[in-house]
Amino acid sequence: MYFNSLTYAIFLPIVFCLYWFVFGRNLKWQNLFVLVASYVFYGWWDWRFLLLIALTSFCSFWSGILIDKYRDDKKKANLINAANIILNLGILGLFKYYNFFAASFANLFLGGHSDKLLMHLILPVGISFYTFQALSYTIDVHRGKIEPTRDIVRFFAYVSFFPQLVAGPIERASNLLPQFARKRVFDPAQATDGLRLILWGLFKKVVVADQCARYVDQVFSQQASLPGGTLILGVVLFTFQIYGDFSGYSDIAIGTSKLFGIKLMTNFRTPYFSRNIKEFWQRWHISLTTWLRDYVYFPLGGSRCSKAKAIRNNYIVFILCGLWHGASWTYIAWGVYFGTLAGISILYGKGHNYKDTVAQGKLFPSLKEVGLILWMNILNCLGSVFFRSGNIGDAWRYFLGFFNWKGQFSGSGVMTPSQMTAIFAGSLVMFGIEWLNREKEHGLVMDGVKSRPLRWAIYLVLMISVLLFFDDGTSPFVYFQF
Repeated sequence: MYFNSLTYAIFLPIVFCLYWFVFGRNLKWQNLFVLVASYVFYGWWDWRFLLLIALTSFCSFWSGILIDKYRDDKKKANLINAANIILNLGILGLFKYYNFFAASFANLFLGGHSDKLLMHLILPVGISFYTFQALSYTIDVHRGKIEPTRDIVRFFAYVSFFPQLVAGPIERASNLLPQFARKRVFDPAQATDGLRLILWGLFKKVVVADQCARYVDQVFSQQASLPGGTLILGVVLFTFQIYGDFSGYSDIAIGTSKLFGIKLMTNFRTPYFSRNIKEFWQRWHISLTTWLRDYVYFPLGGSRCSKAKAIRNNYIVFILCGLWHGASWTYIAWGVYFGTLAGISILYGKGHNYKDTVAQGKLFPSLKEVGLILWMNILNCLGSVFFRSGNIGDAWRYFLGFFNWKGQFSGSGVMTPSQMTAIFAGSLVMFGIEWLNREKEHGLVMDGVKSRPLRWAIYLVLMISVLLFFDDGTSPFVYFQF
């Protein structure tokens, strides 16, 4: 069930009404209903996937209780925590990475004959997200940061909460789990803001990302016959697509959660307005980057060590980040690429930590800030070639194609002028509104627009745009495959 589908447009109001008007008086029944609704939502793709998420939830729930029970016996607590980590990562590895490593092994040692080694497995939707969410709970219990819950319904609802189940944000138990322990009270202001976020997320997905995808798919499939200008435009639009798609999903997830009185963490903070690599990764997919920081980077020693070890730690984190996105050498190359950029900034001490927002308190950035933002986005575009390409060879040929200047920056033969106009108009609106609200909680905050008719005019334009380009879920969210 996709957020950008008619099915979800029917599902959400039904769940909302039952949640508040039928089960709203009793917290336990309300949590049970959230669990049932989440399992219906997830099982809509394939009911067999429910067995895996239930197993992950069950093992992590009891691991938390047993870790707490044997807290004074460190050996037993460590063993239980390690067993749960191995089990959950083992399930993730089997479904997501087994065929990749088996095929790679066959190519190296068996002359590419991998037929007998491969398994016919379907990758469960969102398995990387809910696995990391469940693991963070038991690790935090083991570290003594949180107390384990003994309410199994509450815990299962935490792992499977449908708005963020298949593509995040990857929530921490310290934020989301206590919200299932408290009685929720309907807040009209919060619900209204949630609807704004849903509308804004749909605009970014349907009007920007999906339209960019039509161009990007054709460019990457026909790259051998296209001029360098078109290839450059293709990868630029891919960065627009991936941002509109994934941040759009996060907006819808956070907005939907607000309808149910639950607050999720922010997953994007205008990353394309970043001034260097470090700031970019502090603003992009925040729930994943902070997860890797807290559970991988810091335990390795973080940056509180020699430069050589700090660079090593960065490489490990970025390679794992690449592998998390998919079982492919292109994702590993993408991780190595960003790990190298981060390593250079560490080596030369250029990783300035920008804690403020660019052009804070101003309408326009300085020329220096413009230059830094452009350079950061050029670096991101180059890395995105690896992310989008089917294999390393395709990525290399795409890079070489940049130097073919027999044509211009053109969509000729790929898209019509009217389609290109629609893409750039939608992108301009998306980035323009987010620039104006870059210091706010999200892109469509309207507290600065005092005129009610103007606010409703903006909503109406966005809604009409979504309806004009709506495709009933035929364009799934990119991060569903991760």
